[in-house]
Amino acid sequence: MRHVISILIENEAGALSRVVGLFSQRGYNIESLTVAPTDDPTLSRCTILTTGDSDEAEQITKQLHKLVCILRVSALNEEKNGSQERELVLIKLPTPNRNVREDIKSLSDIFGAKIIDVSPETYTLQYVGSSEEVDTFCETVFKMSDVLEVVRSGVLGIARGNHYMHS
Repeated sequence: MRHVISILIENEAGALSRVVGLFSQRGYNIESLTVAPTDDPTLSRCTILTTGDSDEAEQITKQLHKLVCILRVSALNEEKNGSQERELVLIKLPTPNRNVREDIKSLSDIFGAKIIDVSPETYTLQYVGSSEEVDTFCETVFKMSDVLEVVRSGVLGIARGNHYMHS
């Protein structure tokens, strides 16, 4: 089962290493990891996507609470009102001729993707959606064209409604 864990962590050297070490020591895999500073430069927001049964997810959450550098932990898929999740993908495609460029432009319009870089030989597309939407977009692009490069951000998540993480 898929679990999205959101963490408010101190923005200091070694803090992220302790979180990743906790997963490693217990044999849990991190499917994706996204970290960035918050509006408070002393704190970072970390979103981790992992898989396992509900007991494993509960154990991970309990162990994270014990780390000194962690201020808050939230299992987003367990939030009462649910959560919003998004992922970003950048895909670089070859554009050898006008027909390919038109096909890529048409596909971008259909999915609501953006062409963020244009050169005589390549287009770079940006698409934002749920993980499932990003998977579908990627599969469609892979069937349509050769792909030169793909970069995915990993899952970002936030609770719906009045629920929020604060220090």
